[in-house]
Amino acid sequence: MQTDKHLEEPSNTPGEASELAKAGNITQTQTRIPAKMPTHSPAAVAQRMNDVPERPAPGVNYLVPQQPIRPAGWRTRRHIKRKNLRQTIHNITRSDRIGTRALLPLAISIFSVFLVVMLIFVTVVGFINATHKKFGDKITTLEDVLPKDNTKIYDARGNLIFQSLDQGMQTSVPLDKISPHLQHAEIAIEDQYFYNNPGYDITGIARAAIENLTTKKVVSGGSTITQQLIKNAIVGNQATVLRKLQEIILAPDISRYYTKEQILQMYLNTTYYGERSYGVEAAAHSYFGLKSSPKQTAASQLDIAQSAMLAGIPSSPIARDPLLHPKAALTRMQEVLQQMYMQGYITAKERASAIEEAQNPTFLKPATFHNGIAPHFANYTLRELASDLHVKIADLSRAGLVVNTTLDLNLQNKVLKVAQKHIAEMARVHNMSNAAVVVLDHHTGGIRTLIGNIDPSNPKYGAFDVASQGYRQPGSSFKPFIYATAFDQGISPGDTVVDGPLTVTMCCGLPSYTPANYDHKFHGLVTWRYALQNSFNIPAVKLLLKTSVDSALHTAQSMGIKTYEGTPNYTMVLGSLSIHLLDNTAAYSTFANGGIRMAPHAINTVKDQDGHMIFQFKPKGTRVLRKETAFMITDVLSDNNSRIYEFGKCSSLVLYASTMQQCYAGKPGPIRVSAAKTGTSNDFRDNWTMGFTTDVTVGVWAGNNNNQPMVNVTGVDGAGPIWHDTMLLAERGQPLRAFPGPPKTLVKRTQNSGGKISTDWHFK
Repeated sequence: MQTDKHLEEPSNTPGEASELAKAGNITQTQTRIPAKMPTHSPAAVAQRMNDVPERPAPGVNYLVPQQPIRPAGWRTRRHIKRKNLRQTIHNITRSDRIGTRALLPLAISIFSVFLVVMLIFVTVVGFINATHKKFGDKITTLEDVLPKDNTKIYDARGNLIFQSLDQGMQTSVPLDKISPHLQHAEIAIEDQYFYNNPGYDITGIARAAIENLTTKKVVSGGSTITQQLIKNAIVGNQATVLRKLQEIILAPDISRYYTKEQILQMYLNTTYYGERSYGVEAAAHSYFGLKSSPKQTAASQLDIAQSAMLAGIPSSPIARDPLLHPKAALTRMQEVLQQMYMQGYITAKERASAIEEAQNPTFLKPATFHNGIAPHFANYTLRELASDLHVKIADLSRAGLVVNTTLDLNLQNKVLKVAQKHIAEMARVHNMSNAAVVVLDHHTGGIRTLIGNIDPSNPKYGAFDVASQGYRQPGSSFKPFIYATAFDQGISPGDTVVDGPLTVTMCCGLPSYTPANYDHKFHGLVTWRYALQNSFNIPAVKLLLKTSVDSALHTAQSMGIKTYEGTPNYTMVLGSLSIHLLDNTAAYSTFANGGIRMAPHAINTVKDQDGHMIFQFKPKGTRVLRKETAFMITDVLSDNNSRIYEFGKCSSLVLYASTMQQCYAGKPGPIRVSAAKTGTSNDFRDNWTMGFTTDVTVGVWAGNNNNQPMVNVTGVDGAGPIWHDTMLLAERGQPLRAFPGPPKTLVKRTQNSGGKISTDWHFK
């Protein structure tokens, strides 16, 4: 394949073209001028890029004159300078090494001290915060956490009959009812800057520390009154540094939250004065026999000498007890008087007079405390109080309670003498050693008298309360409950029954039962009225057969027989179940109250030590018998003519104002209407007389503490005279009143039953 020749041959350069022209004898007639491109064309710009001169090669010396860069000798000067610098650095380094070795221990010591200070600071702050966290609530409620007064029980007239003594005596009184002399004495000897300090006294603490170090024993505590209050009520009395620090921490808080007067009042009412006496009121009575009254407290009666004596006791209640250590107490008293004189509370003459008074043999008049005024009633009240407040009896000792009761102490003391006199008369011949008496206001259920034992101080059995804790068989005094059940079922007291031989078949494999009358006779056809009043046994068993055991027992329980011992059966109509005298009396009071049961109670009101009402008894009766039934039982038991056969015309069941001899002589005097029933258990182990008037219900038990049989004595002879005299004492000053008339639902009707004509009450 052929190609164009000119395409295959390379083009010639200008030099080569010139040579060729010469060779070919070609004559160049004109000079070639290159074509010029536009100045701003891309090609021209690219071509000009090669026009930039190249950078000169480094190190090239230009042939032009040059000035020296550094002056002559600079190298020598630089060497000397560097040498000096190295020496200076060496010296500085050497000095640093020497300074570090000297200052490092000092720095470490300073840092250690700082750490210790910070540790102490953190510890102190933590301790303060922990103290406030632990006891902060008690500060705001200090008055509530202070030891409460011991519980006190008063009779209906405000006579103190009992106070809890097992945890000490305390009676809080307002500051304005505490002698100013005692206030001054306490401040003078315990805290002379009391009204100015913040609750603690640094100078006092320092002074006490110096004294303790000097004597090498604790002779002074340096505590202010505020600190002592904190110790007694909040932090405890452990003898430790931590406890003292806690006092100091809490004292300002107490001072901010309470006034000085409040602090002083709390202190004086709770500090310990020895002889089981907490607070000045108890101490004033314990040491000086001072007694409080509605118009003044015992603490308000303290004079200068007595106040100084008491003020010296709290710092050491045993060692400075004036009854135990009179010399030490007198020495301390003189110190108190000296401080009172130096601080301007008393004159020199008053100081001398007080010392002279204290040296008088009759200066101290120690009071005796005992709870033997009405011990059985007081114990019953404590049990009732614990039940009403739902607490344990042990929790009542320092509960600060003031209990006002239903007890008539004057009446009880008189009744006690009557019972003691009668038992003394019966003891030798009839082997009778004890009695118990209960007097109830059946309108309210209030217990006016509760004598559980006529010899409370007897170490063997005096503490036992037969009235409310002893189980004794009531004998025939249980019969009215069966008769009430029958009357409630429609039987009339005028209906008749045959008093004759009777044998009752018993259940459950028990032998048959054949009752007998007390006189071992049969009385033929008699009315229920006559049978009850003469306490015939056989008619009573027959009546129980009519009413059933369960119905009769239910009647007795609903009327007030709360508990019993024994097995209910046909023998219970004769008193085989053992019951409490108080329960039996309460059940009879239901008859007296027209069929309305008022539960017996000993407490009227319960207040705290500040007078706030905690509990108040509100009488609330419950109807357990129809009023017709209660009336018929009352009418029968008050029918003296119906019981002449058994008891005679002038028995102790008749409330005549004269003697029994005068009554039989036809001169009984005014006779107070009453309803009564006697009871005698098997073998003469128990004598009972139960009964009531329009005002009170009285129950009497007589017998022996060891349940030994008496000798030939029945209820009308054993318990009857005590009942009779007790009734007259309880009704003294009251007008003679008859029992209420019959309800309109009853009518008196005469009937002839088997030749026995009777006129008695019947339901319409």
